[in-house]
Order: sequence, then C-alpha cells, then structure tokens
Amino acid sequence: MTSFPGTFADDVIDQPAQAQIETFIDEHRRALNGCLDGLTEEQARRSLVPSRTTLLGLVKHATVVEKVWFDEAVTCRSRAEIGIPATPDESFILDDDDTIASIQRAHRDACVAARRATSSLGLDDILRGNRRGPLPLRWVYLHVLRELAQHCGHAEILREQLLAEE
Repeated sequence: MTSFPGTFADDVIDQPAQAQIETFIDEHRRALNGCLDGLTEEQARRSLVPSRTTLLGLVKHATVVEKVWFDEAVTCRSRAEIGIPATPDESFILDDDDTIASIQRAHRDACVAARRATSSLGLDDILRGNRRGPLPLRWVYLHVLRELAQHCGHAEILREQLLAEE
C-alpha cells in the first residue's frame, strides 16, 4: 500500500465551503504529484494497463487538467494559446524529455497558477472559457476534485503494482 500525504480536511471543518473545497483539491493535487516520489524514471513510465496510462502520464495529464479548468476556463484563452493538447487522450503522451522532476515541477507550477487564477473568485462566479459554456466556479471545483480523486485512485493502484514487482 502506498502512503499518500495525510489529510488536512479536519483543519477546515469550521471553514466556509470554498476553503473546504480548495483544501480537498490541494490534498489530491499533492497526492497525485507525490505518486512519483521514490520511483525510477523507468518505473514512472512503465505501462501496466492497455491504455496510455502511466504514473508519469497521469501527472502530466493532471497538469493539463489544471490548465484547462483554471487557465482556459478563467481567461478564455484557447488550448493552442496555452500550449496544451486539444484532447484529454493526448495529454497522457510522454515526450523523450519528460522526467519525474520536470513533470512534477510543471504540475506544481500549474497548481500555483490555478490558485492564483481563482484567488479573487467566489464559488458562484461564472467561468466563461470552457467548451461546455459558462460554468460556476463551484461546478468546476467539484469536477476537478472528482477527476483528481479518480486519478489518485489510479495512481495508488499503479504504484502498488510497480512496487510489488521489486
């Protein structure tokens, strides 16, 4: 079993909903980023399922998720302007120069930028740059939390499989 970072959810029980949601999102961001800690480059790239899903690819994909929801949706810039793939499937593709350090750094940077982009927004503020049309920040936060939680589960299973091979 892997040891993802502990929860800080108890620290926000008495906080407003936005602080609670942001704390849960940050916990999952840290957990997903940390799934690469202590692995070799080969382990991080190893494919254990028929899809393109690898641990390194999951964190790379999560970086794109941050940019879709907290750059594209907030600023209304296109994916081409942001420099991210047009489709989610493409975001799992690893380049030769992708490393654990570079992907973790890019993910952390995207998370910092996401926090900055939403720092002045409230849960009911409308984001206008997503393909679905205008969406409240509350919906975006819940969608991102769901996606991060799913990917953390994927990562935990993949990491467990990798470490069991040793």
